[in-house]
Amino acid sequence: MTNQPYEGYDPYPQQGWPAQQEYDYPQAAQQQYTQQWQGQTWDTQVQAPAAGAAETAYPPQQTYDAEPQGHGAGQQGAAAPGQGPGAYGSQAPSPGPYGSAPYGSAAGTPGQGAYGPAPTAPAPAAPGSASSGYGPATVAGNARVTDAQRARLEGRSPIIEPGIQPAALTALLGLLLSGAAAVGSYALLVPLVLLQAVTAAGWFRLNGMWPARQGIALAFLGALVADAALLTAGRENAPAAILGTLGVWVLLSLVMQLRSHADPDERMYGLMATVASAALAIVATGHLAADPDAVTVGAAAVAVAVLARALPLPTPASVVVSLLAAAGAGIAVGGMTGLGAKGALLGAGAAVCALIGHRVASYDYPSRFVHFTAGVALPLAAAAPAVYVLGRAIG
Repeated sequence: MTNQPYEGYDPYPQQGWPAQQEYDYPQAAQQQYTQQWQGQTWDTQVQAPAAGAAETAYPPQQTYDAEPQGHGAGQQGAAAPGQGPGAYGSQAPSPGPYGSAPYGSAAGTPGQGAYGPAPTAPAPAAPGSASSGYGPATVAGNARVTDAQRARLEGRSPIIEPGIQPAALTALLGLLLSGAAAVGSYALLVPLVLLQAVTAAGWFRLNGMWPARQGIALAFLGALVADAALLTAGRENAPAAILGTLGVWVLLSLVMQLRSHADPDERMYGLMATVASAALAIVATGHLAADPDAVTVGAAAVAVAVLARALPLPTPASVVVSLLAAAGAGIAVGGMTGLGAKGALLGAGAAVCALIGHRVASYDYPSRFVHFTAGVALPLAAAAPAVYVLGRAIG
């Protein structure tokens, strides 16, 4: 394509651009600023620029060079046909019918005709072959296969337990709850809010829904409202505060899913995940509703039970060891709080619920992120109802 106007087209009148008529660059400058195209194209003949036009429709583009150019001479029009470089480079073949110019002659290769065979190069090694040493080419790279994906491909059990590191985090959070409960309700509120946030996020990730910002935010907000309602109403009205908040949040979750434009199956799946996440986060408020001594004993028992469950033992033996360790921790901490031997019952009951939450966090090939969210929070969140009920029963 050239900068010449179509033949017969009247360019813009020059009286509107007086400064353009004053430039008169020499022909060498015109050749310097002519755009050149390097490389092969599919065109086998050059389109000659339209004749009969004296000037271009637009002034030529000026480039900044190392040496300043003077303005004593101007530039008008494009180069005349046959002068200076061609439209597609100085080595472009001359115009002619298809097949008259050898294909690839501009690059200096021997011609074989316009549609003749091009010079062949040695064929590269096939991707993934032994000679290349590389895997198949991909656009985004080969993603690392996780332990959960490898277990699914190998057909192993879908139960993958969190391990010692999430168990250590659960024990740390349980000890924080146990110690803060002995201080007071507002001190207990700090680790409890952290537990509720991790519970809301971990349940969505456990169900394969990530990121689910609206659902997580809604579930966590329900937990905060339940905490505020409980602190306002008092421990004697704890069931009404917790169950009332839970009922309102079920309705809000339903409204949110009805406003969604997803498929009906996806909306139903999202509704169940949102309701379950909100329920777990709100039920965790039971630690705030229970007696402080019961929370101290129950949280410590859960911490010991989860650590014992992470030991490299067979599953039945590990469960038995966890329950016995939780009962022993209940007796030990109960002796410091005044519950005495009754702390064994409270510790064992909280440990049973905690192991159920631990088992849920291990199901369906969970990823490492699931282990560090749901695997950390679900044992403590699931133990909250047992701590509340058993604490009132034996207190």
